[in-house]
Amino acid sequence: MKVKDIMTKNVACVNPESKVVEAAQLMQKHNVGSIPVVDQSGIVGIVTDRDIIVRNIAHGKNPCDTPVRDVMTGQVITASPDMDVDEVTKLMSEKQIRRVPVVENNMVVGMLALGDLATDNRFMMEASEALSEISKQK
Repeated sequence: MKVKDIMTKNVACVNPESKVVEAAQLMQKHNVGSIPVVDQSGIVGIVTDRDIIVRNIAHGKNPCDTPVRDVMTGQVITASPDMDVDEVTKLMSEKQIRRVPVVENNMVVGMLALGDLATDNRFMMEASEALSEISKQK
């Protein structure tokens, strides 16, 4: 099965200059834990709920004043829509990540989360193994 067959489409994105509070509001609105960060050239990062807490709130910074670029993760692991789901699952395990933006021509076209795999009976074992690897401390 290919990533495009199981990924979430219509992904909300933010600009690096957007304020952290805007990213948090999008997460709440769409019930997600991460938002890709894009500019005119395509994907430049990803911001997670954990990034907001650890890199913004915990430091006493105001999320209404802080740009997303200050808290986002810049080195983003991505997948293509035509990758095999097994290949992406292995990548998620190796890199210890739970969510992967799906990118085509440097544009975000979807998101694949561990939860997407866990809700599909065909991938329950892969999702379980990936979560086990992701949860290990290095």
